[in-house]
Amino acid sequence: MAESQVPSDANRERLRAYFSGTTAAEEHQGLWSKMWDEGSFLPFDRGVPNPALEDILTDRRDLIGNCFVEDESGEKKRKRALVPGCGRGYDVLLLASFGYDAFGLELGETATQKAREEHKKNGHKYPVRDEAVGAGTVTFVTGDFYKEDWVQTLGGTGTFELIYDYTFLCAMLPSVRPAWALTMSRLLAPAPVGNLICLEFPTYKPPSTGGPPYGLTPKTYLGHLSHPGEDLPYDDSGHIVENDLRRASPGGLERVAHWQPERTHAVGQGKDWVSIWRHL
Repeated sequence: MAESQVPSDANRERLRAYFSGTTAAEEHQGLWSKMWDEGSFLPFDRGVPNPALEDILTDRRDLIGNCFVEDESGEKKRKRALVPGCGRGYDVLLLASFGYDAFGLELGETATQKAREEHKKNGHKYPVRDEAVGAGTVTFVTGDFYKEDWVQTLGGTGTFELIYDYTFLCAMLPSVRPAWALTMSRLLAPAPVGNLICLEFPTYKPPSTGGPPYGLTPKTYLGHLSHPGEDLPYDDSGHIVENDLRRASPGGLERVAHWQPERTHAVGQGKDWVSIWRHL
């Protein structure tokens, strides 16, 4: 689907019907893989990276730094960036063009193979942004985000200096949100070099209307990432019940920046939010 296209109401209803009646997380995830296997209905594929991510990488190095980090021996190495639920991998290719060693994760082998094909066919459309820095590597891997086996196959420390979430959390059942936050906390490198970038979507959609995509508010991200792994109370309208006296949990992440991007995909223009998170 081209970037300029906005999903129609018919596509939204078709997507909801596809997942209708699914209450088990494993079954829900399996339907996403099945959708890629069938290949005839992919309304979430916009054909290009999100321009909000490009602007962050270009203009907000004051927050996220550059693509290099020093290891314990003082040797400079490339930061590792992860895009869970990467689809065809447009954002992964963008991150590599900025010098990150970029990893895209998908649950099913069909989606992973589509990402590899996209890299082979259109990787030339992502030129190196800085010749002095060079390009990072591109790796696509199949695995369950919530398990650790796929991480172990990649080597390294098992953490990433940059993680990018866009249309990943909103694709999951609400019951999975505690595990999502806990896994993000586990995979994110320590502060200050580790940054989780959430492009919050769809914030325009009332949470009570169901999904996917499930409506999210900035407070949804704030509640779960501050208390990873914990079941949080929700009201009847699908909003987290706030408790201003509750402190962040051990392993919780801190929101260090929050703004509305000037550019994003058309479907979220004027409605999406960007949040940056680090370990406390």
